Amino acid sequence: MRMSRRVWLTGALAAPAGAAGSYVVWRRRRRQRGALPESVVRETIVGERRIIESNSVPNHPVGDFPNSHDPVTLSAQSLHYEMPAVPKVADRTRPLAMWHFGVALNGVPFDPSGPFWAGDGSSGWQFEVMCPGNALALGIDVNNAHTQGRGMYHYHGMPTGLLWELRRQGPSRPMQLLGHAADGFPIYGPDASSSSDDLASPIKRLRSSYRLRSGRRASGPGGRFDGTFVEDYEYQPGHGDLDECNGRTGPTTEYPDGTYYYVLTDDFPYIPRLYRGEPDATFKHGPPPGVSPPLPHELRRYRGMS
Repeated sequence: MRMSRRVWLTGALAAPAGAAGSYVVWRRRRRQRGALPESVVRETIVGERRIIESNSVPNHPVGDFPNSHDPVTLSAQSLHYEMPAVPKVADRTRPLAMWHFGVALNGVPFDPSGPFWAGDGSSGWQFEVMCPGNALALGIDVNNAHTQGRGMYHYHGMPTGLLWELRRQGPSRPMQLLGHAADGFPIYGPDASSSSDDLASPIKRLRSSYRLRSGRRASGPGGRFDGTFVEDYEYQPGHGDLDECNGRTGPTTEYPDGTYYYVLTDDFPYIPRLYRGEPDATFKHGPPPGVSPPLPHELRRYRGMS
């Protein structure tokens, strides 16, 4: 049985829909070299499923698309995602692969995956999009996002514009819910209670527990580990505040009794690369295994420097 509650907002962001049976529609106009389409996102809880449909048009200003590094115009999509409304921790973690990690409250996907070295999906070396040189080559805008394919706008890192909008709407909130992952667990911004089990503890900027490897790459592109590739990083337990999935367990404003939740961070992995639960197949996208997304010309002949 579907139970719904409708909220229509113009020029503002809908409050997170945490209660079962919620239904949110949000619209807002923005511009990119002319008028963007209206932004629409619908969230419905049906039984044990959270269903999100959107056109992936954001609620904030974006960079100019197309541009000299990103030739794709931002266009409205028809996205449909499903996930558990009551997620569960799985027996083991699962790599992200080329899936969308999750979807933001404004309906824009979180998609940290990038192209592979030499355009070879089996090379074992995947470009880290948020590395400054790579971000420039891929046309990443101030929201750490860009377009691809048929014009789908998506985040590769911290969704700056969305976070600003949320803080403007609720500046006193100790934590900012940004969206939900493919396994149903919530995704929060980088500022959270310093003590994971005490929501009233002082707020701090959380750090990931990944760090650059030392030394040089023994294969593939060669050169030193400098953050150009995902594989340049390694997880070091206790190095930061979060686990290997870039998350932790504890109470939040939306889940006062506690939940596992992911955190987007200023440092690698930015957006998590591992799932703590079981992701839903509606988040699967991208090229088949072994096939790389298109490489910009600046990265086609990349070789690591000494």
